[in-house]
Amino acid sequence: MRFLLLLLCFPILNFSQVDPNIYEKFESKFYEIDGYKINVEVLGEGDPIFFLPGGPGNSHDYMQGNFGQYYKSNTVVFFDFLGRGKSDDAKDVSEYSVENDVELIEKLRQVLGYNKISLVGHSYGTVPAQAYAIKYPEHLDKMVLINGFHSGAMWQANCDSYNHYAKTHFPEKWKQVDSLRALGYVSSQEPLKTVYGNFPTKYIYYHNTSLKQNVPKEKFRGWAGDVYETIIGRDGDFDVSGSMINQDYRQQLKDIKAKTLIVAGRYDGVSTPEFAVQYKTFMPQAQFEMFEQSGHNPYLEEPEKFYTIFETFFNIK
Repeated sequence: MRFLLLLLCFPILNFSQVDPNIYEKFESKFYEIDGYKINVEVLGEGDPIFFLPGGPGNSHDYMQGNFGQYYKSNTVVFFDFLGRGKSDDAKDVSEYSVENDVELIEKLRQVLGYNKISLVGHSYGTVPAQAYAIKYPEHLDKMVLINGFHSGAMWQANCDSYNHYAKTHFPEKWKQVDSLRALGYVSSQEPLKTVYGNFPTKYIYYHNTSLKQNVPKEKFRGWAGDVYETIIGRDGDFDVSGSMINQDYRQQLKDIKAKTLIVAGRYDGVSTPEFAVQYKTFMPQAQFEMFEQSGHNPYLEEPEKFYTIFETFFNIK
């Protein structure tokens, strides 16, 4: 699903909900953590909320574009994980992992001087969010999981689901994929990378495909392929490996005490409803909301409903 996640570099926004100039209100500050400069952008006052982007490989920008306005009620914290956005690259790609992403959240909490934080994760961002909730419960206030994954097994199942969709809906194109797979190509290699990336994805990511784009005027690195390949695997669009495959929070979710909101999209082809609804079983104490007219980005496709629920959850007046 690599190329699906690439689309997040150019998020589509409903301009009635966000400020198209929101990026200009923030300023990068670089903190040195474990010998690396990490890009952090903080604004506002009040209870701190950390926003965790998807990918893995995405910069913070699209989350800022959709949630930056909450600086008016809270301290909002946007940052680029190691190897992503404006943050430094790792000296060795083996440093890219879910575990290290979790530790970066905790070290940023300490550097910024917060006792408790809330986490809002989207897509891959829900993975380190859940891991943080399990490992550092004493420092977590609230958590929002938007179209996420409870395990490496779920990520693999959703890759299988998408590939079935691509094969059955675009059989002519899939013949090329089959031919290249038979020759031993993996999804991170050319020419398979390009062939696989040319499948139409709009109906997988978006139920409403007529929305407009909003990205920063400033040039930024929106995607880091080496991070994706390390965490998800060299053949991650077919066979999930890397750090992601070892994640499994299903048995521990019921023990999370932090107030939690879980969001899913009925037409999501990335985090499919078949597996998203399993959160009701694994985390019955959480508030679960299915967005019936949305794909992978409910805050874009049903903004009035989404932001009403989000603001009620955080008690934002």
